[in-house]
Amino acid sequence: MTGARVLDPRACELGEGAFWHPERRQAFWFDIMARRLMSTDGAAWDFDRTVTACGWIDRDRLLVASDVALIDFDLRDGSRRDVCALEADRPANRSNDGRADPMGGFWIGTMARDKTPGAGAIHRFHRGELRVIRAGVTIPNAICFAPGGRRGYFSDTKEQRLWTVALDADGWPEGDPQLFLDLSGEGLNPDGAVTDAEGRLWIAQWGAGRVACHAADGSFLRAVDVPAMNPSCPAFMGDRLDRLMVTTAREDLAAPSEDDGRTFVIDAPGAVGRPEPRVVL
Repeated sequence: MTGARVLDPRACELGEGAFWHPERRQAFWFDIMARRLMSTDGAAWDFDRTVTACGWIDRDRLLVASDVALIDFDLRDGSRRDVCALEADRPANRSNDGRADPMGGFWIGTMARDKTPGAGAIHRFHRGELRVIRAGVTIPNAICFAPGGRRGYFSDTKEQRLWTVALDADGWPEGDPQLFLDLSGEGLNPDGAVTDAEGRLWIAQWGAGRVACHAADGSFLRAVDVPAMNPSCPAFMGDRLDRLMVTTAREDLAAPSEDDGRTFVIDAPGAVGRPEPRVVL
């Protein structure tokens, strides 16, 4: 891997939701605290709600996760409509990490704004149906999927653990989640994650200034340094999906550096991502 360089110099208080639109060939991410969807070339869209993650519906529309609903957002004119409610009766909670699965579903985690233990959950939306698939989560993260679509991953950053779960042909979990990685002994905090075409997991490690790569069996392969203390979410980007964009955050830092909160890009020779799947409403 070659060194990280700045993709976008705007510093986010809490950057999250790194996403590469495969049809637009455009990078997106969120500044959660600013309630803002961001993109390259200085583009940004403000919301009156907390927004944290997205998937793509078509070339011009995103499914955006907010603190009270999943939103059909039109990039052409900024129009938006609620697709379904998301814990709208729990104002102390907000959405967090999310990603589309290969079957067209959208997974989205929720958490307490004050990080109350166990107050969050992981939901899946698919063809108009929203189900809770994991309750009692504190800080849901690392939502990603094996290339074939029959295995999902997620973490609870607070517990410093990742789990894996088998998925059926429609993308719903079957059986109980199994522990995949326990990083508590190393004091590492798994945040957002993405898989590559070979099924390796690239996991942002909050507080460690790096993205770690693990094989599909969980074994550690290598780590890539990021010039910010709190990397939060990676995504493969570019025409060949051979670069890794990484969001970061200034949150929890008493004296943030100039680079903390910026969004970075890293060349990734030997690693190629997969196009993010379309969300099926």
